[in-house]
Amino acid sequence: MTLSELLSYGQRRLSEAGIEDHKTDASILLEYMTGLDRSGLMLGRDKEISPEEKENFDVLLQRRLSREPVQYITGEADFMGLKFKVSPDVLIPRFDTEFLTEELMREVSDGSAVLDMCTGSGCILLSLMRYKNGILGTGADISKEALKVAKENESVLEGKTGGHIPVSWIRSDMFQSITGEFDYIVSNPPYIRTEVIKTLMPEVRDHEPYKALDGDKDGLKFYRVIAKDAGKFLKKHGRLFLEIGYDEAEEVIRLLLENSFTDTEVLKDYSGNDRVVKATVKKEQ
Repeated sequence: MTLSELLSYGQRRLSEAGIEDHKTDASILLEYMTGLDRSGLMLGRDKEISPEEKENFDVLLQRRLSREPVQYITGEADFMGLKFKVSPDVLIPRFDTEFLTEELMREVSDGSAVLDMCTGSGCILLSLMRYKNGILGTGADISKEALKVAKENESVLEGKTGGHIPVSWIRSDMFQSITGEFDYIVSNPPYIRTEVIKTLMPEVRDHEPYKALDGDKDGLKFYRVIAKDAGKFLKKHGRLFLEIGYDEAEEVIRLLLENSFTDTEVLKDYSGNDRVVKATVKKEQ
């Protein structure tokens, strides 16, 4: 069997199991197993594989057939043109969150102090720090395992002008251990309604961290905390950026207006769904 035939075999097995992205997933798994990139696979497509290689590929396929996300199998995910380490301790970075990060980057100026609440893998904060200059970044999460992954992902900052930029990682139950003030606070908190989680794709429902998904009965548990407490940690005219569920904009805006925020705005993602809420803290002179 050649590499090309092995790839076709993998695509067929995944397709027969109803995995939508069977072609992409089979390619990723084969690249991971061989250490070759896409070009390398093309150039070596006629190379004969050994029985051991076929067996190793079957092991990877079986993991994917069990609906384990391909990113957890390979241990990495693409986000904002960068590669981030991921594990079952963190959510897999998604395109929706790229939209949030892109909107944040449009506004944040070099040298700003930024807090990423519920940082997970650190992908939002570290992407911002990679593409902006002099960002004073702080990432907070209740999970020590997630913070370990985020710390490992600091490698995406290598090569920045002026050398490595320090990041502060804080284990905190929301704002309990946060000190100081920030120009911006960004958050992609858990926002899925508890009852909805059981209806999600098995890749998400059975493999991604439950605590990073569950927003309680109405999905708004963490937005209530953010609306109540975030303003205390924002500088005058500081800005808040939130990722939200597609049907949560009205309630999130209400929570913000009832607390210390003004100039609220809802942004739709590339699919036309409400995805990001922006607001400005309202503080006394």
